[in-house]
Amino acid sequence: MTQKFTTELDVVVVGAGFAGMYLIHKLRGLGFRVRAYDAASGVGGTWYWNRYPGARCDVRSLEYSFSFDPELEQTWEWSEKFSTQPEILRYANHIADRYDLRRDIQFSTRVESQTWDEERARWTVTTDAGDVIDAQHVVLAVGTLSAPKLPEIPGIDRFKGEWYQTQKFPKEGVDFAGKRVAVIGTGSSAIQSIPEIAKTCGQLTVFQRTPNFSFPAGNRPLGRREVDDTKADYAGLRQEARESFFGQTGPEALQSALEVSPEEREATYREGWEAGQLIGILGAYNDLITNKEANETAAEFVRERIREIVKDPVTAEALCPYNHPVGTKRPCLDTGYYNTFNMPHVRLIDLRKTDIEEITETSIRTSEEDLEFDIIIYATGFDAMTGSIVKIDIRGREGRSLADEWKDGPATYLGLMVAGFPNLFTVTGPQSPSVLSNMMVSIEQHVDWISDCVDHLRQQGLRAIEATPQAQNDWVAHTNEVADETLYPLANSWYMGANVPGKPRVFLPYIGGVGVYREKCDEIAREGYKGFALSN
Repeated sequence: MTQKFTTELDVVVVGAGFAGMYLIHKLRGLGFRVRAYDAASGVGGTWYWNRYPGARCDVRSLEYSFSFDPELEQTWEWSEKFSTQPEILRYANHIADRYDLRRDIQFSTRVESQTWDEERARWTVTTDAGDVIDAQHVVLAVGTLSAPKLPEIPGIDRFKGEWYQTQKFPKEGVDFAGKRVAVIGTGSSAIQSIPEIAKTCGQLTVFQRTPNFSFPAGNRPLGRREVDDTKADYAGLRQEARESFFGQTGPEALQSALEVSPEEREATYREGWEAGQLIGILGAYNDLITNKEANETAAEFVRERIREIVKDPVTAEALCPYNHPVGTKRPCLDTGYYNTFNMPHVRLIDLRKTDIEEITETSIRTSEEDLEFDIIIYATGFDAMTGSIVKIDIRGREGRSLADEWKDGPATYLGLMVAGFPNLFTVTGPQSPSVLSNMMVSIEQHVDWISDCVDHLRQQGLRAIEATPQAQNDWVAHTNEVADETLYPLANSWYMGANVPGKPRVFLPYIGGVGVYREKCDEIAREGYKGFALSN
């Protein structure tokens, strides 16, 4: 029976965050029929969903922005060093307005499946709105942190009070005034929201399983001279970011932390701490992510700062991380996080010493006490990098399921394509720099590469491209080899998939560096897309 299609497109884009929007702009400019689908009611991706109190970017706003249009970067004005969620969402909407992108976006629509048609060399894409789309290419711009997960706690459905996930806060906000509030988790969203919740709530109890390293953001309004100086040299600064390790500007470390005196190290770390930028400390020396002894010098510096800030020594020590090298779990930038635990109505419960046994209709019951709450906030993270991809039923050659292919861990070529799944691209997917970089830099690089690729196919009269199994195997081996040269695999982090029960424990992003990765992608394209099979 012939499939009845509702729409025929050159490219289906899944997602209308920054990657999806830039894809529409770029592909439309090349003459492709393109349409994006997003479950949200508006643009913004992660910045549409993450509306929790204190939500803020941890990359400087002047760098966390698009570079493809010089006029855009000159005319848009950021107000703060690190932008808040509302301001970033305004920027996303400005992008959508400026380039008239909404006419090629279908909102409140979730892509449910996509199936490769061997004979026609095209994808059939279905949505929960009843669309059946015939497309030559599909680009997954679904985001790396967009599949939130709840904790595995008995009774989680029984609670009769208010409960929220940080990734799904209501648009109208939540009134915490005088309420008894529990926050479960101490990752980035918790560390940003806890100081804000504490300002008005009657009682705040933080349940911490694993303490995290956090650095002061030192956020402030942007000065006119700083903005003007940046805009005057935007072209040079953007290129520096593209060639850098993390996709951000800053001096490149040339020394080992062990080659300098303790006094010099202390001064360097303190300068980075006061500067309010993650790479201020993590990028201070060239061996902090590869040498455990060197890393410990930075880790102990941060622990000393925690002990200085938090007045109660028991609470301070509970907040000090020891079970992972600094930087190997996603480090955080905060505004008054550690100081919050000096407030009389704020309490920390260390889940390494007491367990949550269950959640009841009115309380959280631990192994030591039963605590009643009005509101529970779950800040328990995501099924990162792969979760938002495999929840779509994707069937490639011979009906193979992508979820089944990845059951032992993701396998990609360059984090861009998967063997056996032709004309399917991923933006900032697993085994690309992705979450270890300034995402705007990596998004632009991926979108440019993908757009050039599909344009090359059209110009050459080719219908399909896919990664070869050998190239994919080699890239997976290289990704693992590079990761094993670092300290990252020592942490039970979402970088390793360790926060999701049953998820394979493999290092998900690529840690070879943004600049090195870009050079490799460009070289492969110049060599006629080496490692890819192109066909008509």
